[in-house]
Amino acid sequence: MSTAFFQDDDIFGKAYDARLVGRLWSFAWPYRRTIFIATGLAVASVAAELLPPYVTQVAIDRFIAPRGSALSGQARLNGVALMAALYLLVLCLGFGLRYYQNYLIAVAGQHVMFDLRSKMFAHLQKLSLSFFDHNPVGRLITRITNDIDAINELFTSGTVSLVADIVTLFVIVIILFVESWLLALVVCLIFPLLIGATMVFQRLMRTSFREMRVRLARINANVAENITGTQVVQLFNRQRPNYGTFDRLNDDYRVISMRSLVFFALFLPVVNLFAAIVQALILWVGGSQVLHLPSLLTLGALVAFLQYVERFFLPVRDLADKYTVLQAAMASSERIFRVMDEPITIQDPGRPVKLAHVRGEVEFRDVWFAYNPEEWVLKGVSFHIAPGESVAFVGATGAGKTSLISLMSRFYDIQRGQILVDGHDVRDFAQMDLRRHIGAVLQDPFLFSGTIASNIRLHDTSITDEQVRAAARYVNAASFIERLPHGYAEKVLERGAGLSVGQKQLLSFARAIAFDPDILLILDEATSSVDTETEMLIQDAMRKLTHGRTSVIIAHRLSTIRDVDRIIVLHKGKIVEEGSHEALLERNGYYARLYQLQYAGLERRV
Repeated sequence: MSTAFFQDDDIFGKAYDARLVGRLWSFAWPYRRTIFIATGLAVASVAAELLPPYVTQVAIDRFIAPRGSALSGQARLNGVALMAALYLLVLCLGFGLRYYQNYLIAVAGQHVMFDLRSKMFAHLQKLSLSFFDHNPVGRLITRITNDIDAINELFTSGTVSLVADIVTLFVIVIILFVESWLLALVVCLIFPLLIGATMVFQRLMRTSFREMRVRLARINANVAENITGTQVVQLFNRQRPNYGTFDRLNDDYRVISMRSLVFFALFLPVVNLFAAIVQALILWVGGSQVLHLPSLLTLGALVAFLQYVERFFLPVRDLADKYTVLQAAMASSERIFRVMDEPITIQDPGRPVKLAHVRGEVEFRDVWFAYNPEEWVLKGVSFHIAPGESVAFVGATGAGKTSLISLMSRFYDIQRGQILVDGHDVRDFAQMDLRRHIGAVLQDPFLFSGTIASNIRLHDTSITDEQVRAAARYVNAASFIERLPHGYAEKVLERGAGLSVGQKQLLSFARAIAFDPDILLILDEATSSVDTETEMLIQDAMRKLTHGRTSVIIAHRLSTIRDVDRIIVLHKGKIVEEGSHEALLERNGYYARLYQLQYAGLERRV
């Protein structure tokens, strides 16, 4: 069984992991043509963006301040106009190339994100309930949203831009040495200092990034608990102490964020300072050459050199940002693939037994089951339920009653024994085929956002509107549905907010009838918190639901199971008694004591 537990604030040591990059590339491979075209356009845009300084150099040396030129004033003016037009044309070309490159890589990124999210969601749907027992829903939602967004960030502003920045640096270095090897050496003297400062800032920002995520995860957990438990907080007047706790967490996050802002605020000025120092040295050394050795360096070449140096520092700034993007993407990739690598423990057999029709015979043979190793919930449980028979399971909390529901539906696999449906082990059926014949009415009915009708049919188009209405009428739900402003088209909010417990229970009964299962599993706990009139409706619906089909009722209120065919009593994972309501009372055993305790409790409440 799964015991993996994923934290939102996991930050892993490597800023680059070739194994993770390889796995991410497998998702990008189907869109490699688009990515390669985008990369080519990025390189072309680099060339277009590096041409303007050269155009400036030509304009100055040939037309604005030529040495010994025979051109007339009008010819020089026309030349300047031509260079200005060429300068504008090159900039427009660079804009077009960069725009199309950004568009293509964004399209590829969206496709990769779509495929990754789809595959992850499909994998989550195949995992057993044991995985979700150990992993809070909020953290899994973070994996499929925020973490995948971080991957998209890597594709859209990381990979191709990184290639463009590296090409830009390489080409500019060559151009600088071609223009003036002496001035290029000046740049090279400062460059190691710039790299050292960048590495220091990267290390500081990485530490700050880790601390911010840890504290943000604490804030999210605190907010989620307080919003979920608002009723308890207000009932016990814990608003002020809880606010104090949140305020401390929030202040801690603010302090760390301010420290991070200091690093980010310092980095760009430091890079600009190095750029200014380099430009000042170039003006000094290069200006001296233009004045005293014009044959070695022209005025146009000096101006172009300064522009190239300015462009040289832009990729340096970008590369530092890309490091942060890469680090976030690697951490997100690790978390994503940890979920996707979680093994699917409940597998369909290679040749599943077909279930065209189910008679409804259920049998447990010496079943042993534990959620955690050696912590047995069921210990050698054996019983047989005939087709069409209604059987109730009772016992104290923790006796193993509710586990029977999950095991019959094969949400978990047992460690020992067999569970048979119509004489076949449930592990011999395809899961979807088995569950198609099993219906469940849970003690906490789950309603989805949508309409009343969509919650009854669960978007199964084979169930008609008339079948939806007939199911609602059959279980006594139509009376309250038809009083709603929009009837069956009434909007249902998240988890059925706005509907009473009894109304949600009746909708779950209607859902079960609409799908017409051969085997019905019912937990009756919801009837303990509804009014008398609604409880009568629910009890009537239960009688209708169980009539003519195999029914397994997990009973908490013993008064609700008097009419079942048989009652099985569980105690500490074992069957201790079995029989009808009257027979078990006459035996004066465990069931009789449970009934007397519950009946006495009811008398005291009355």
